[in-house]
Amino acid sequence: MSKLSHFDASGGVHMVDVSTKPETQRQAKARAIVRMSRKTLAALPSNPKGSPLEVARIAGIQAAKRTSELIPLCHPLMLTHISVDVSIRRDSVLIEATAATTGPTGVEMEALTAASIAALTVYDMTKAIDKGICIEKIELIEKSGGKSGTWRRTPQRPRSRA
Repeated sequence: MSKLSHFDASGGVHMVDVSTKPETQRQAKARAIVRMSRKTLAALPSNPKGSPLEVARIAGIQAAKRTSELIPLCHPLMLTHISVDVSIRRDSVLIEATAATTGPTGVEMEALTAASIAALTVYDMTKAIDKGICIEKIELIEKSGGKSGTWRRTPQRPRSRA
């Protein structure tokens, strides 16, 4: 197992020093799924609070810009791009967030934060209709740039029930 970068030799927590790392173009994409009833999905366009999907998109963008304020050891980054796409599926809302920067450290946490906060916003805007909404599968889909290069999540096959 490799050494955890946020701990020093004595086990104390610290922010990683990235001052000597080269600046590279970095991008990360994350997603979250908000599972809800078809009745709730059908009610989204007529929500009295406004468009839950559009509010979630804006909330995700705002959250990505504030990631270092929310997650203690994240570096503040100058984002060059952030997008949050929100779409309705058969039994869920799919949120995909992409963040990009040119710098010495990655943007995975910004993409994950955007997807998470967008999902929480969908929940907040629809909880009056359906208390059983479930936020699930918040995950990094891919990242590129930096020393470790490109990484992509491999699709998982559904497990058979024996």
